Amino acid sequence: MVVAAERRAVMARPQASDKIAPIGGPGWERGKRKVASVELRGLSKRYGAQAVVDDVSLSIEHGRMVCLLGPSGCGKTTTLRLIAGFIEPSAGEIAVGERVVSSPARTLPPEQRNMSMIFQSYALWPHMTVGENVAYGLTLRKLGREVIGKRVEAMLATTRLAELAARYPGELSGGQQQRVALARALIVEPETLLLDEPLSNLDANLREEMRFEVRRLHDEYRYTTVYVTHDQSEAMTTADLIAVMNGGRIEQLGPPEEIYDHPRSEFVARFIGSSNVIKGRALDAEHLSLAGVALRCTGGRFTAGADAALSVRQHDVRLLAAAPTGGQENVVPAVVLRNVFLGASRDYMVETPDATQLRVVTAPAHNVAPGTKVYVYLPPQRCRVLAA
Repeated sequence: MVVAAERRAVMARPQASDKIAPIGGPGWERGKRKVASVELRGLSKRYGAQAVVDDVSLSIEHGRMVCLLGPSGCGKTTTLRLIAGFIEPSAGEIAVGERVVSSPARTLPPEQRNMSMIFQSYALWPHMTVGENVAYGLTLRKLGREVIGKRVEAMLATTRLAELAARYPGELSGGQQQRVALARALIVEPETLLLDEPLSNLDANLREEMRFEVRRLHDEYRYTTVYVTHDQSEAMTTADLIAVMNGGRIEQLGPPEEIYDHPRSEFVARFIGSSNVIKGRALDAEHLSLAGVALRCTGGRFTAGADAALSVRQHDVRLLAAAPTGGQENVVPAVVLRNVFLGASRDYMVETPDATQLRVVTAPAHNVAPGTKVYVYLPPQRCRVLAA
């Protein structure tokens, strides 16, 4: 059951040498808290002939937050469950610090990994108050009442829950319940914090608010964190590094800005920001043909004569009423197929003479009716070469 699994992962008992001191109390120094790196080495998980996780290698430095991002079925949650110890790998290994905690030969149980995991369901005890839920892990560790009280008080203040300490989970909003789950996971001072789609049950406004809260708490405590999500906005807001997963593999790994501005594959370009992907034959190392126009691309190099593809973001494409004078490069004729007003912007679909369709995002005041002949300008410096 989820609750039982979370209890093992979140309330892992420390070794005798890992005595816990209260936050802000004697023996507790934020800069010296035990934090471990996490390393996945050729990690695979197969169910019969199907590889759900396929030869994944990933190194997460001390105190960093990495988001595993991808669509349903890409292997991100299975990877997280492998790290937590809920399932055993078919191949490869997982190391936390200097300890190998998972391999096909031996898998350390979740309760011996000093990890905290937060699930989509939050799994709060409904019969316990907020304060009792947060204190639960420390109670299992048999710390003194005074020590527990001080730590709970400090954690409730940090997570902005102090005024809700006496309430029960059923009396809280979704965002408040999520903060309780975070507080309960953080208070036991895990080496590693694991989050599995923690905001998926919240409405849009709460989800946006909690993205910043998750990042604030990470900056406060600096645990090594693995965060699973299918929401690119969550990943962009919270992560130090994003690992985009597809078909059980990591398609691209990098900081949010790099993943967004320099996608390396068609999958990453489409999944992150829904880029336009233009396919054709490379004329030379810098040019690809679109509707008879040689598009120059500065973000990488093509192989002359080979099938090729480039990506360009919708908001980087400019919609022009007329062709620029002077023969400007990367200008292609098109016809407006769709114009959707979105309040802060307009979303266009245009079609070039060779039936290639492109999305273009403009300012809301730029209003062009469907059926209008236009030109689109694709800035060379914003066109990125994609891997074949």
